[in-house]
Amino acid sequence: MSRHIFALQQVARRTIFSSARRQVDNKVPQKQKLFQEDNGMPVHLKGGSADALLYRTTMALTVVGEKIFLTVTSSASFPTEFL
Repeated sequence: MSRHIFALQQVARRTIFSSARRQVDNKVPQKQKLFQEDNGMPVHLKGGSADALLYRTTMALTVVGEKIFLTVTSSASFPTEFL
């Protein structure tokens, strides 16, 4: 049993340490320049159309959630007559 575990550890170690490293371009300086630029836009919309879509979706879900909350709370506050 321990021989199998040792073999599995060796295989796992080989795949982790022998994999080639990918070069990743550092985009932090460009993002910092974009988000620190004073162009009159709010920071939560400076990321482009994806940020605008995410913002609008969040606002729509918030409004729908508030409506559901108020509906459930008001119906719980005024229960119907007991049978």
